[in-house]
Amino acid sequence: MSNVSSSGTESEIDLLELYKIIRRGKKTVIRFIVCFGLVGLFVAVFSEKEYIASTIVVPQSANNKVGGNLGGLAAIAGINLGGANTASNISPNLYPKIVRSVPFQKEVLNTFLKFSNKDEEITYKDYYQKYKGIGVLSFIKEYTIGLPSKLSSLFKKEGVIDPKSIKDTIYRVSIEENDLSKQLEEQLSLVVNSKDGFIEISFSMPEALPAAQMAKKVQELLQRAIIDFKTEKVQDEFNFIKERYNELKNNFEVKQTVLANFRDRNRNLMTSRSQSHLERLQSEYNLAYSVYSEVAKQLEMQRIKLKENTPVFTVIQPVSVPVMKSKPRRIIILAVWLLLGVIIGGATVLAKDWFKKLDKRM
Repeated sequence: MSNVSSSGTESEIDLLELYKIIRRGKKTVIRFIVCFGLVGLFVAVFSEKEYIASTIVVPQSANNKVGGNLGGLAAIAGINLGGANTASNISPNLYPKIVRSVPFQKEVLNTFLKFSNKDEEITYKDYYQKYKGIGVLSFIKEYTIGLPSKLSSLFKKEGVIDPKSIKDTIYRVSIEENDLSKQLEEQLSLVVNSKDGFIEISFSMPEALPAAQMAKKVQELLQRAIIDFKTEKVQDEFNFIKERYNELKNNFEVKQTVLANFRDRNRNLMTSRSQSHLERLQSEYNLAYSVYSEVAKQLEMQRIKLKENTPVFTVIQPVSVPVMKSKPRRIIILAVWLLLGVIIGGATVLAKDWFKKLDKRM
């Protein structure tokens, strides 16, 4: 019991001693508070405004629902949907990689936006390359922390490549586009909640309406990319069968016309030779019709498969234009800097006192 009370007394003495030391160096602490407070005030005043628009989407597979509803109709039409589900599944954990892909970001960079100080819509890329002025804090950051990378970029020589000599499947990204892509990744937030099965897309911009437009564009492009990935194989099969269907349809119509013309010309004249020719035309017509009708069934089956494997997106929270800005929170910024001033100022006073005592001992 006595040990506990003695340790408690020692801790009280230590705290009291620390308080006395800091009180003796209060001028130093006040200087730090004032300096950090001024820095915090500067940061709070010159921080750029930021608006965040977001949406919550639930991707759903339409396999069970569509298969149940359309399966009966397909059976009536004589179409067998057994084993029709051949679509590829894409993991939600890959959605961020889709968003960071070069083709996706190129499309996002070319999104047209409406800004308050512009009469006409301009693209995201043009806004940041031609119209957006650099802020005070961004300028300081660029020429202090970002100075080494800025200097190194001056000595980089970009190879001269003729875009016409590059195939369409190869994407070429300029230095400016690469910088914009990095900025895009900072402004875009994609949260995948695998447990509850939803994705949240957020985008930040200096103005409210462009923030909403960018969030909506990312949502639409992501949905389209997921649909294309999931239905790519079925879509290719559908396109192939459709081309074949059109060919067979034309062939069937030609055979039908030839047979009808022959019957009209030989209505009252039926010789053995004409009868034989009629039977041959009838056989060709029947064969063309049989193949044509079979491919028509396959086309309808493939159309149902395409519908069946197309994912459905339920929008829980649609994109809306934000009313309040999300940044800067000036009071919090100032409070944090003042707190840093107190902590660093107090630590400086304690460190000075400790070094003085150390010198005396030596």
